Amino acid sequence: HFYKRLDTRYILQLITMRTSLARLGLGFGQLGVTIRGTTKYHLSPLEQKAFAGVFSQGLPNTLWRIRKSVFTVVPPFVLSYLIFTETEKEHDRLQRKQPGQFDHEE
Repeated sequence: HFYKRLDTRYILQLITMRTSLARLGLGFGQLGVTIRGTTKYHLSPLEQKAFAGVFSQGLPNTLWRIRKSVFTVVPPFVLSYLIFTETEKEHDRLQRKQPGQFDHEE
């Protein structure tokens, strides 16, 4: 026969096979694994100061960041502005009629 012969060792393995806790329907966080030696500390959101250090640390830090990045951010904007304004001036100049341009059409 092509059927596998079921011997007692195979049946014993099936009976004593341990399944994982995830297969028993427990989700992660409830698998029964405990980590020892790790301590977690946290504050309740109601006990935290939302605006702690805004004026003493936040404002100087913001000014420091602006000062450090001004030479990388401002030059492309200034260059773009100059190109745009000069292009607009040239476009407006080219849109005007030249004196005597349409005198022969009467």
